[in-house]
Amino acid sequence: MVAMKRARRKFPLSRVYGLLEPGPVVLLATARKGRPNVMAMSWLTMMEFEPPLVGCVVSGRNYSFELLRASKACVIAIPTADIAEKVVAVGNVSGRRTDKFAKFGLTALPASLVAAPLVAECYANLECRVADTRFVNRYNFFVLEVVAAWVDPAVKSPRTLHHRGWGEFAVPGRTLKLASGKA
Repeated sequence: MVAMKRARRKFPLSRVYGLLEPGPVVLLATARKGRPNVMAMSWLTMMEFEPPLVGCVVSGRNYSFELLRASKACVIAIPTADIAEKVVAVGNVSGRRTDKFAKFGLTALPASLVAAPLVAECYANLECRVADTRFVNRYNFFVLEVVAAWVDPAVKSPRTLHHRGWGEFAVPGRTLKLASGKA
């Protein structure tokens, strides 16, 4: 069988991230001097299983970058499509002068091990501490260790948001269950 060749066209480098986005859009909650902040983020990846390590990129221009760097702790809150409009709105406003929890009707709950708040409206919350800063100065890349994790047991099949770029999001629909061997 001969594979048919399809036409290809050049793709803008500024949009490559939409092709590779690996995980769900999350809310990154931070706090400093008792003042909570939250931002939308989609540039994160699992790095290790035990202890769970997550790598994430936070732009050095963001207020959250300053807070994460100073506090060395955060919460990764995983929303579902039910609050997609709030998530996008949070991502379009700086927390430097705005209380985004109040402005967008989000509820900050106390975490158990970090000063940053959990986000009540999210189905999962991961309390994290910065584990490695070697790539922060060069790439704005933080390595976080998840030190506590919380999920809403009422949410059985979370419909998470996946950023495709330029205001476009994918929401998982059908789930495939395939055989998986252990290494």
